[in-house]
Amino acid sequence: ELELEVLRDTRNRTIRALCGQRSMPRSVWELPPGQRRTVLRHLLVSDKYRFLYCYVPKVACSNWKRVLKVLDGALESVDVKGKMDHMSDLMFLGDMKPEEISYRLKHYYKFIFVRNPVERLLSAYRNKFGEIKAYQQKYGVEIVRRYRKNGGNSAGDDVTFSEFLQYLLDEDVERMNEHWMPIYNLCQPCAVRYDFIGSYERLHADANHVLEHIQSPSFVRFPERQAWYKPVTAETLHYYLCNTPRRLIKELLPKYILDFSLFAYPLPNITSEFCRQ
Repeated sequence: ELELEVLRDTRNRTIRALCGQRSMPRSVWELPPGQRRTVLRHLLVSDKYRFLYCYVPKVACSNWKRVLKVLDGALESVDVKGKMDHMSDLMFLGDMKPEEISYRLKHYYKFIFVRNPVERLLSAYRNKFGEIKAYQQKYGVEIVRRYRKNGGNSAGDDVTFSEFLQYLLDEDVERMNEHWMPIYNLCQPCAVRYDFIGSYERLHADANHVLEHIQSPSFVRFPERQAWYKPVTAETLHYYLCNTPRRLIKELLPKYILDFSLFAYPLPNITSEFCRQ
């Protein structure tokens, strides 16, 4: 518990220090229209329990959406089997009028869940290019065509992690798909003052903290991880980091540096010594 308090304290102090700089936005209305649209599209609203949750893909957001639907009465239980519909029966802050947005940002409890940026990218890569045809066809085919000699015949299901990182390196952050857009750009923690920042590493303890705070009914609990889910283990991370050109990882870090610094995550260890282990 003490360790958790220290981490939270570090996170909060870092956010205050970085967000206190003059160049940082102080409210969503100070953001350029495109950035404002992105964050308002990721803030889910519960008027009944008076909270805003900024969802981050690959950080247990499907389970949080289940919880929201149960709290709203649109879903019977968090354990209902079936594919998650990420749009229906959910209320987005971006669909509201400016004065309604301002009221909720000022008066509602606001929370977000974060994850180690490299683990999140690896999770997105394995899920989208290893399992989902739509992503293989929409992004995979293009990535292989762009970064591989004679890659024109690929179905997009054999994208390498290095090719994926090279693609991210060449992508404009503002135009990225939400599954690999930096958390900073999705949720704008300087423009939105979050009351609680939970982490994927302490998912259930932090989720219970939020549920307690919003006074959700006792029958609503955070769901267990789906049986089909393939977690990113330390071994998996080690394998991918150590089999990827170091240059690529180093060049990509600046794009995600605010996620590392604001949320107190260490930069990835890609030393020869670490990779020999």
